[in-house]
Amino acid sequence: MKSLKVRLLIAFGFLYGTALAGLGFILGQLFPVYVEDSIRSNSIRSHENILSAIEKQSIDLTADQEQVIINALPLDFGGNELADIRIRLWIMLIVTLIITFILLMVVTSRLIKNLAQPIDNVTNTALELAKGNYRARAYENVESPTIQLSNAVNVLARNLQDIMMIREMEQERLKTLIENMGSALIMIGKEGHVSIVNKVFLELFDVPHDTVYKQVFRELGLPNELEQFVDHVFMTEITYRKQMQIEIQQEFHHMEVYGAPVIGEHGHWLGIVIIMHDISELKKLEQIRKDFVANVSHELRTPITSIKGFSETLLDGAYKDQGTLLSFLEIINKESNRLQMLILDLLELSKIEKHGFTVNIERTSLKDVIVRATEMTVPRLEEKNISFEAEIEQDVVVEGDANRLIQVVMNLMTNATTYSPENTKIKVKLYEQNKSGVIEIIDEGIGIEKPEIPRIFERFYRVDRARSRNSGGTGLGLAIVKHLIEAHHGKIQVESEVGKGTTMRVILPEKQPN
Repeated sequence: MKSLKVRLLIAFGFLYGTALAGLGFILGQLFPVYVEDSIRSNSIRSHENILSAIEKQSIDLTADQEQVIINALPLDFGGNELADIRIRLWIMLIVTLIITFILLMVVTSRLIKNLAQPIDNVTNTALELAKGNYRARAYENVESPTIQLSNAVNVLARNLQDIMMIREMEQERLKTLIENMGSALIMIGKEGHVSIVNKVFLELFDVPHDTVYKQVFRELGLPNELEQFVDHVFMTEITYRKQMQIEIQQEFHHMEVYGAPVIGEHGHWLGIVIIMHDISELKKLEQIRKDFVANVSHELRTPITSIKGFSETLLDGAYKDQGTLLSFLEIINKESNRLQMLILDLLELSKIEKHGFTVNIERTSLKDVIVRATEMTVPRLEEKNISFEAEIEQDVVVEGDANRLIQVVMNLMTNATTYSPENTKIKVKLYEQNKSGVIEIIDEGIGIEKPEIPRIFERFYRVDRARSRNSGGTGLGLAIVKHLIEAHHGKIQVESEVGKGTTMRVILPEKQPN
């Protein structure tokens, strides 16, 4: 695209050229005629002057002499002479016109430059702004007649740049909010194409962004329940909330789905937005709470019922029989102890689960922990004739609470004793691995099936309910163990095979994280 300066120069050049060419043509036609007339007039005047001079001097001339003089003074030039004059005239005229044209173009170019260059600059700046380059600026020359135009364009550019920066900032905030909101979000346009989707949604359904963006939502392979929910929001164009259980990658998720229409300016309907909250953990916690209440009620009802029943029997007269009295009192004492243990374990678990629970951190020898825990569980081992073996490569010192760690090892050894048959063996190993102390308690008990392993740390969950209840267990030991190990920033691993035994592995870091 030619600049304004070039176009104006071409226009003025064509105008000047046309005017000078016409002027040159006219002058070229008039000058020869004027020259010829002038020469003829001068010749006649010279002839008359000569004759007048002869008469004044009273010179007597014969007719022949007078005719010779008249013939000697030509009244007209020849053709060759006029042609030479015309050629010289045209050359001088053309040179003059060319010089005039050049001078006019130089002067015009300077005038146009002062006027057109700022306009070209403003035009280029406007084109850059139209392309999205809001950093472009026009030159502001105080002496230029277009200074107000340049200032106006620069103000417009700065305003556009500020608006663009604010828009980019808002878009970045919105993107950050959508990506980190913790819930799956998908926005579907009025034509049914996906316009916005966040990372949580992509991870939930395990699909890449390229296969989702701008695709029709029906082609995404979403669960039928979710597609029906989207159809409902599309058809009704009102907000809708529903809890549903959907299957995603062979796993059932409890989802609270919220849908709403997206209305733009002037009431234009742009599509719908769907937000999905995964409430599977909440449902699980709610179920655990219900199970906990049911289990506590059941565990408390059993000893209370026994105590109440035997005491009523004694009051009805059974106390008169000495043997019956002692037997019933022993049962009441046993059930009271069991009730006391259950209440103490519940209080202990409640204390451990309380927010802000901490342990007394100090340098602790795991070898001493194992020795003290073993001393307190030996009587139960001897009751079932279970042999005990300790394999300690070297003592490992960790930062922890010695009393709580003894409680952990005791609970694990008691649990191993409870679920091990008579005449078997329990083995305890201590070693260091990856700057952590590792305690393994290996038994030859009944084992745990794989689906049950994740649940053994739940409160009141028992692998063999009859055996654990008969042994006096409350079903809270492993739950307490897990919370105590987590308080030490450690972890517990379980390996088990039904009929062969179970390995409980406690891993404790040697240094507590800050």
